[in-house]
Amino acid sequence: MKVIIAKDYDEMSRLAAEEMAKVVEVKPNAVLGLATGGTPVGMYKELIKMNKDGKIDFSNVTTVNLDEYVGLAGDHPQSYRYFMNDNLFNHINIDKSRTFVPNGLAEDIAEEGRNYDKKIDELGGTDIQLLGIGNNGHIAFNEPDQDLVAGTHLTGLTQSTIEANARFFDSIDEVPKTAITMGLGQIMKAKKILLVASGESKAEAIKGVLSGKITTSNPATMLQMHRDVVVIIDEAAAKLVK
Repeated sequence: MKVIIAKDYDEMSRLAAEEMAKVVEVKPNAVLGLATGGTPVGMYKELIKMNKDGKIDFSNVTTVNLDEYVGLAGDHPQSYRYFMNDNLFNHINIDKSRTFVPNGLAEDIAEEGRNYDKKIDELGGTDIQLLGIGNNGHIAFNEPDQDLVAGTHLTGLTQSTIEANARFFDSIDEVPKTAITMGLGQIMKAKKILLVASGESKAEAIKGVLSGKITTSNPATMLQMHRDVVVIIDEAAAKLVK
């Protein structure tokens, strides 16, 4: 596990974008695993700039996203499909037919999860998987629990995650209570993992990731078992790192 401590959010975002760009430079038809949330937005802005400047070409790239809220259509402003279009896909030279996000409106979410895993496997797996981390250590929507699920699956959201995501909605009552999410097994299949975190609120979770211990009460600690992980955090998120 390689740990890079950036000065601030902007530097973290730039360094993360450079890690993504390296993968595409080596493999122009790379499969990129992408994430939503506040943390990756800066990185996406950097990638857009690099694309406009001719430093990265997305024309042959395929993307797969980690998760989607159950019950939200892709054109809903708070859906993760909408987020990705608005924050990245609409601004780069990517073929949107090769950008995949779980279907939160699927009649059978379990079947949708199995089909999503099959699609990723058919693509040859992700060459790099971007991850954010929740204050409680969740990655994607794999929340702390006694048991963790390997494949893409339906999951309930903890109250802390609902409260954290409420800032994107008009009221906390509008935040979906369930989501379809890539499981830990599928995430761990990625050839490379890039974890980004910013702010003091993530410090405790990051401390766990670097603790040398693995626990389902902090799902991100599982990443310590992966062979190629790059962790890029700002100084605030690194506050408890020795």
